[in-house]
Amino acid sequence: MALSFPYRIDALGRTATPKGAASHARELLEQFLFTSPGERVMRPTFGGAVQQLVFSPADDQAAAAVQHLIGGGIQQWLSTWIELQSVEVGGDDATMVITIRYRVCTSGEDELAEFRVSR
Repeated sequence: MALSFPYRIDALGRTATPKGAASHARELLEQFLFTSPGERVMRPTFGGAVQQLVFSPADDQAAAAVQHLIGGGIQQWLSTWIELQSVEVGGDDATMVITIRYRVCTSGEDELAEFRVSR
């Protein structure tokens, strides 16, 4: 059973579930990106550490490093649900924008998710 992220209770008073495969995949990406490695006891290497990367310099080398870290982590942890197509990192001094193109494995849908993190 898939649980919605963030955890919440639905209108019937039960644990909410995602509305579909695409919604579940996006929620998994959000969980991965905003979890810091070491935060989960049973999966200490899980997480994209985006909150920590916010303080990195806004240059091409940092963007390439972030792309590599996020892409590798998604392939390691989420490859059962998501077929990664590309990760792009951009933005300016105030905001980091992470754009992820992927295919949902269970439905075959191509999706695009964009996450903005304030610096």
